[in-house]
Amino acid sequence: MELGVDAPERTGALTLSDGRALAWSSWGDPGGTPVLLCPGAATGRSLGFGTHLLAGLGVHLVSADRPGLGGSDPAPGRTAADFAADARALADHLGLGRPAVVGNSQGAPFALACAAAGTARALALVSPADEIAHPGLADLLDPGARALRDAVAADPDRAGRDLAQLGPDGMWDLVTAHAPERDAAVYRAPAFAAAYRRALAEGFAGDGAGYARDTVLASGRWDPAPEQAAVPTDVWYGELDAFHSPDRAALLTRRIPGARRHLLPGEGGSLLWTRAGDVLRALLSHP
Repeated sequence: MELGVDAPERTGALTLSDGRALAWSSWGDPGGTPVLLCPGAATGRSLGFGTHLLAGLGVHLVSADRPGLGGSDPAPGRTAADFAADARALADHLGLGRPAVVGNSQGAPFALACAAAGTARALALVSPADEIAHPGLADLLDPGARALRDAVAADPDRAGRDLAQLGPDGMWDLVTAHAPERDAAVYRAPAFAAAYRRALAEGFAGDGAGYARDTVLASGRWDPAPEQAAVPTDVWYGELDAFHSPDRAALLTRRIPGARRHLLPGEGGSLLWTRAGDVLRALLSHP
């Protein structure tokens, strides 16, 4: 099973207009079609996907640490729209133009913000975390998701402090504990486990506040809303994935203008790696 998690070929840090550092990594052909990855929860910029396919597809894959994760400086009180502005600055710095954007898991609201801001020309949401605070999902949430939603609504600062205590080992356990066999086979693969654990260490760099802020933003109402993401969008979801969305991203897909949902039988939450070729080829099909 080739999962495309090679180490980055290039790394760097952009100094933003306010003096913050924004750390990034890239793979593939720097002159190829640009694709910007918004990684999942608490994963740093070193974990790519489909890296074994990039040369053949002519893709330049770029990933960035959101503020407070990995090598990126914190930005207290930041929003998803703030990250979209950072992403635009990175795209300008690297000459990406308007890249296609991939949002994996908890990266989904940040990818949607890039689309709403005009930073993205096309969008792929892969195993997207859902907007658990949306009223349309209220009756579908499991107890854990409901408790997280309520904690963030009641006291986001306290919820953030609690979330920051999870740590990389706790996140590994959370992701792998109840994974279906399709996903467990990915997580057990030595190359993937090593790359993922390295990315989690990056994601919890410092005091874990970057991951906590991401999760507070993802667990409340999303601003900008998915309805504002008016670019070609593919939503990829595995039928075996009961973790990321209570209705397998059905409502989320309907909320995004013109979005297409690909509900894949026999797949779980590791779609970004098991179906990387499908995700990338769909993105490349959008002009």
